Amino acid sequence: MQFYAERPIRRTAQLVSDLLALLLVILAVWLGTSVYDQVMKLRAPGDGLVDAGTGLRGTFDSAADSAGGIPLIGDGLAKALHGGSDVGTKLVDSGRWQIEAVENLAWWMAAIIIALPVLALVVTWLPLRWKFTRRASAAARLRALGDEGLDLLALRALATQPLRRLASDGKVATGWRERDRDIIEKLAGRELASHGLVS
Repeated sequence: MQFYAERPIRRTAQLVSDLLALLLVILAVWLGTSVYDQVMKLRAPGDGLVDAGTGLRGTFDSAADSAGGIPLIGDGLAKALHGGSDVGTKLVDSGRWQIEAVENLAWWMAAIIIALPVLALVVTWLPLRWKFTRRASAAARLRALGDEGLDLLALRALATQPLRRLASDGKVATGWRERDRDIIEKLAGRELASHGLVS
């Protein structure tokens, strides 16, 4: 597989684009985890509600248990104090709901921050790199075939090179018909160059 061009300028451009893509992914992951950590700090009030509700419930339950032993009014007082315990349970539930909402928000924000740049690379950069790799690999395989491969590369150059470029070199048409090796190698070289390869 031909992942990079053989021509220095094009290879350098490819390396720079690959490094920029990698840096973009690293930056997106760093930013996503930073946002996740910052949003998770918003769960502190929920933790406070859970702690307060747990403490309140424990206090009312303990008081209700103690009041239950008082003659005549103990059962009624214990029942009233257990009502305060229900308020503690509601505080705990509210705190847990807030914690869950903050965790979901933090997760989704981090996922979106990471996914958008990665998706942009998958849609733009990756197809271009794959297209280059596929075409350059095929051209390199043809080059490795020797004269037969050069003939095919030259024919491809005749079919794909701009007409003004072909017209500027008057020897191309006659050289191709007469099987002039210099012309065939020149055309094959042009085709290889268009794929970032050297003859």
